[in-house]
Amino acid sequence: MSHSKIEWTESTWNPITGCNKVSPGCQHCYAERMAMRLQAMGTPQYARGFELTLQPAALELPLGWKRPQTIFVNSMSDLFHEKVPFEFIEQIFAVMRQAHWHTFQVLTKRAERLEELASGLEWPSNVWMGVSIESDRYTYRADHLRRTGAKVKFLSLEPLLGPLPSLDLDHMDWVIVGGESGPGARQIQESWVVELRDRCECAQVPFFFKQWGGVNKKRSGRLLEGRTWDGLPVPSLAAI
Repeated sequence: MSHSKIEWTESTWNPITGCNKVSPGCQHCYAERMAMRLQAMGTPQYARGFELTLQPAALELPLGWKRPQTIFVNSMSDLFHEKVPFEFIEQIFAVMRQAHWHTFQVLTKRAERLEELASGLEWPSNVWMGVSIESDRYTYRADHLRRTGAKVKFLSLEPLLGPLPSLDLDHMDWVIVGGESGPGARQIQESWVVELRDRCECAQVPFFFKQWGGVNKKRSGRLLEGRTWDGLPVPSLAAI
């Protein structure tokens, strides 16, 4: 288990590592930077750097974590990457069903493959499924998510690179918004965030503002109009 500094989760679990860029939101990928650093440090799981690698030895780790917690699945990869065999995805889902005392958060940019495989997967209530959307060009990813059997569906609008006028919040249970952080971070506009916050409030969708980002994200903080926004999916909904 790796305790996470990500504001909307507690821990990370990586039965897969490595990925490749598919859209502008990937340009300054934090996972790629971290993977290359871990490779240079001689970490065995990252011997191949950021090349997609299955990590079967990590598959059953959550079963040994007895304290219930929220776990971000594949923070260093994408579960629905085209090179991940369906059989391995099934094994990951089997572990998540068995570890029913945890809540698992899965996030993908490969929404087309998510929908393609979704009907062949059993979706337990403790698995929250999300898609990443960074600009209005990619709001269609939410449509693919809507057509899955996930009990809790969420959107990660991060790094937010522009306004999202085409975004449909119908049947969404949670929205996360955040600016890009780290070297070369692209600037987020407050008006984009406020507009999304207002739309979430109108649609009664819990809203979580993660960060303004920038080169020094701690300095820029995460206050929006003088307060933090830490909305989470309604517990009764997640239990369905």
